[in-house]
Amino acid sequence: MDRLKLGLVSAGFLGCSPVAPGTVGTLAGVAIAWALRGSDNFMVWTLLICALLYLLGRSLGPWTESHLGKDPGCFVLDEVIGYLITLLWVRGPSPLTLAVAFALFRFFDVIKPGPVRRMEQIAGADGILLDDVVAGLMGLAVLVLLRSTVGDPGIWEWGAMQ
Repeated sequence: MDRLKLGLVSAGFLGCSPVAPGTVGTLAGVAIAWALRGSDNFMVWTLLICALLYLLGRSLGPWTESHLGKDPGCFVLDEVIGYLITLLWVRGPSPLTLAVAFALFRFFDVIKPGPVRRMEQIAGADGILLDDVVAGLMGLAVLVLLRSTVGDPGIWEWGAMQ
């Protein structure tokens, strides 16, 4: 049962990477976004997946902290959620959007500007998860700004770059 729980919180063991587990774990979010890219309801599916992953992460948070310590690197459901939040504005992300969102989300997750750092101070699973939610919202804000100022907005959505 512990192995199953580890597999869940580490996004299929991606978070168990010996090098940059948060970055490697974020790739699960890229895969989810890529799989949903052609959906007419990209935003709805993405929000639903984020909500389900948040509930899963919150329920497994106590187990994670008791077995692996406070906010362990292998717990990457929060990275998946944060990355997906960064992509919420698009119908379906283009390859360019996937890459830019990845860089933006990881930047805010690693640098941890004030609001992100404050979320880490919350106890328990919510503290593990909410810092990445806020990093994702910051990435989303920058992506919206980029979309409105850089190039044809169509390059940011699936289908425009095929």
